[in-house]
Amino acid sequence: MNSYTLPEGNVQIAFSGGRTSAYMLHQILEANGDLPDRVQVCFANTGREMPQTLDFVQECATRWGVHVNWIEYQSDTHGFKTVSHNSASREGEPFEKLILKKKGIPNQLVRFCTIELKIRAVKKFLMTLGWKEWTNAVGIRADEQRRIRPEDDKMKDRWYTWQPLNHAGVSKHDVALFWRRQDFDLTLPNIKGTTPLGNCDGCFLKSEKNRAALAREYPDRFAWWARMEDLGTELRKKNTQQSFIDHQTYRELASFVDRQGDWIFDDENGVLCQADDGECTG
Repeated sequence: MNSYTLPEGNVQIAFSGGRTSAYMLHQILEANGDLPDRVQVCFANTGREMPQTLDFVQECATRWGVHVNWIEYQSDTHGFKTVSHNSASREGEPFEKLILKKKGIPNQLVRFCTIELKIRAVKKFLMTLGWKEWTNAVGIRADEQRRIRPEDDKMKDRWYTWQPLNHAGVSKHDVALFWRRQDFDLTLPNIKGTTPLGNCDGCFLKSEKNRAALAREYPDRFAWWARMEDLGTELRKKNTQQSFIDHQTYRELASFVDRQGDWIFDDENGVLCQADDGECTG
């Protein structure tokens, strides 16, 4: 059987806005043709995606003739709203609403941002369609062993996980080769098979080097994260500064980048942490 053949029942295709999940969507379309109503493609916008990501999602939908549901978290009783490329938040509004509701910021140990902004927002949308359970297609490749999940367990009694790229043995090389052959692409840098500016621009799961690069190249976008740390401190009403990273605030990192200059980005120096590419698994 083709690794991309749709399973029975309702299926949600999680489109993160990156090259890998877009490749997965393309392969599913190629294998199945026009998607039936029991299949929904969803993009969860946190408001911190780069403009190029939003444009890419729209272009994939237009070129491939597939409807993509744009979902955003809301702090009201509905928990989400549907938007479009034109009306989508671009200044972190959904993320800030979540911080205000939680009265604090997420961190590496308590990642409620992914859960609320993506997983639960999409779940609530699908439930309004009358779905009681479904299969969730996620773009996890075969060369991402640490992210591969068991597929025989239900999560929240609502969905099974389906990883067609893993079944097909797809690697980042395959994804890169596919996009080199297309006449359009995500217009964000692809560095050794990863997209440092993908997902939330300044995500705290990204390596220190990638976050420092954002501070240097997009200081206005980086400043949002520092403001949210200040907001978290105010909401917690504590004397200590709240931070997304346990050992360093975003404001401290921005100051370090400003003082040290470009030499810190030289790989030979090894000044900045490279521990994690910051892939969001929601």
